[in-house]
Amino acid sequence: MNPNIYTVIPARGGSKSVPRKNIKPLNGHPLIKYSIDYSNASSLVNRTIVSTDDEEIADIAKGLGADVPFMRPQSLGGDLVQDYPVVMHALIALEEIYEETIDIIILLRPTSPLRPSNLIESGISLLKNDPAATSVRAVASSTEHPYRQWGMQDGYIIGFSNDLTSKIEPFNLPRQELPKVFFQTGDIEIIRRQTLKNGSISGDRILPLTINSDQVYDIDSQEDFDLAERNLEATK
Repeated sequence: MNPNIYTVIPARGGSKSVPRKNIKPLNGHPLIKYSIDYSNASSLVNRTIVSTDDEEIADIAKGLGADVPFMRPQSLGGDLVQDYPVVMHALIALEEIYEETIDIIILLRPTSPLRPSNLIESGISLLKNDPAATSVRAVASSTEHPYRQWGMQDGYIIGFSNDLTSKIEPFNLPRQELPKVFFQTGDIEIIRRQTLKNGSISGDRILPLTINSDQVYDIDSQEDFDLAERNLEATK
């Protein structure tokens, strides 16, 4: 039996860096359209849901082919609200509205409009083939290593990570001796229902869905919009 899979696209109305970012035009289309289209293009997804606290975004999302069966509470629309309460609210509301159990939630943020193809299919396949996995998350290889990054404490810089206990001063290690590290791209997260019910957005057995770092576009500023626009124009 195939799992019941819903996509949740979080799109709050407030945005400090770029006002009305989630519906700001990118190459002539609202930013959110790219994530809605991406979800709707997958035969594995049963419903594409937009979670928003904004009536205009809700209307636009419906016109673009998403379902908006509830409005997100204003308490979940602030700058500091994390993903977990938003996704958990959506899971509870959707199971009540549609009277069915959702097995897997796919989280697609509008701010990653230029995803590589087939991430949904690849990620669901990874999750199906590893019953112990709690979630899948898109990552890319990082050239900036945490062993060579620093924080501040009492006016001095301190290393963020010193868990190579057999080595002295891990920040001085040759690149070849450093463990491979990844950064999360924000393109996609695929989460089991039970992981959310256990109080986590990812759980502790997270499978990597690795993409090339040059394919990562995270829209957080006008400069990011301009870069994405140029790349879309180049692919026409």
